[in-house]
Amino acid sequence: MMKYNELSKEQRDAELSALWEDMNAIKEKGLQLNMARGVPSPEQLALSKEMLNVLYAEADCTAEDGTDCRNYGVMDGIPECKRLMADVLGVTPDMVMIGGNSSLNMMFDTISCFMNHPVVPGNPAWSLIPDRKFLCPVPGYDRHFGVTGYFGFEMIPVMMDDNGPDMDKVEELIQDPSVKGMWCVPKYSNPTGISYSDEVVRRIAAMKPAAPDFRLMWDNAYCIHDLTDEHDEILNIFEECEKTGNVDMPIEFCSTSKITFPGSGVAAMAASENNMRVIKEKYQYQTIGYDKLNMLRHVRFFGDYEGMKAHMKKHAAVLKPRFDVVLSKLGTLEDTGAVWFNHPRGGYFVSVNVMDGTAKRVVALCKEAGVNLTGAGATYPYGNDPYDSNIRIAPSFPSLEELSSAMDVFCICARIAALEKMNALI
Repeated sequence: MMKYNELSKEQRDAELSALWEDMNAIKEKGLQLNMARGVPSPEQLALSKEMLNVLYAEADCTAEDGTDCRNYGVMDGIPECKRLMADVLGVTPDMVMIGGNSSLNMMFDTISCFMNHPVVPGNPAWSLIPDRKFLCPVPGYDRHFGVTGYFGFEMIPVMMDDNGPDMDKVEELIQDPSVKGMWCVPKYSNPTGISYSDEVVRRIAAMKPAAPDFRLMWDNAYCIHDLTDEHDEILNIFEECEKTGNVDMPIEFCSTSKITFPGSGVAAMAASENNMRVIKEKYQYQTIGYDKLNMLRHVRFFGDYEGMKAHMKKHAAVLKPRFDVVLSKLGTLEDTGAVWFNHPRGGYFVSVNVMDGTAKRVVALCKEAGVNLTGAGATYPYGNDPYDSNIRIAPSFPSLEELSSAMDVFCICARIAALEKMNALI
């Protein structure tokens, strides 16, 4: 197949006509397929069903320190769960707080805390900074942008490349004292699937922001979500920040949402002593303690970090064939020049760049054909993709058969949109 920009107008018209015939035939099938969010499939949820039997009527519900997990108390989590999640995050248990089922909830609460209480003594709370700003690597995670948007931050996009965020731009922007932080998904970033290079992590750790209360929201959501044994590794942000005297800069988050049950997982946060002091002051008024039975259930199900990693290999066995389908279908478009896409080695998404100015059209065409995608622009703050090109594909939830059909639709729609755009430019 020749690149579309090498075809004559007549050849493009003929190709477009044939594609519309295929499109109309698909519409008649009445498909209802969903690739909008990174939702675990029923097969993945089944992997953890035995966890529901770990605690039963006669089970001992006592934590290792003697805490009765059925009762009130222990604001920051039982010791064995803190130890397990510390191993996941690569920190010591004393740096960890266990939350409820959602790391996003903990991120929201952290921003909320800093909005109302000084992050650093002697500095104003963020709500008192009228022109407060937050750096947002793009393409990025729409729910992150939703949090800082909710709290009134001006969100400044920073382009990502294969190594992570553009650090020259980041280092320039942090010279503004009203820039208070940056979102980061350092491993298998949502949606690009790239992992931050050692150089990028070291440059982040060595930053000298003008704002003493600048904070990294280090959302390590996919820290053990590898698809194969050939997987990415990233440097430990706390170890690197300790070398540069920036130990208070990062706050790291993760959860078991895509490891056990998304609605009933365990979330965790790691932070320095100074940050945790500020954060826990808020939590002491917010909760008497999160679900300790769920913490205990997770620990007894996995045993330890090695048990959790073994469990993730089962997830990889379910997910990798789905990623293979997506990448194989997208590969059929490479010769056309209509799309560019990543080849992630883990995480939950495939990031696709269609021809500039066509992403909204592709998403709309897919919807007409019965395939629901994340909205075009969602991977940028304010939903504004200046190139109208990025689309996030979430392969996890559909069956392999459904996914194959959905990707056939996507490929036809991407080709139609590209040809329409090229004809409009003549």
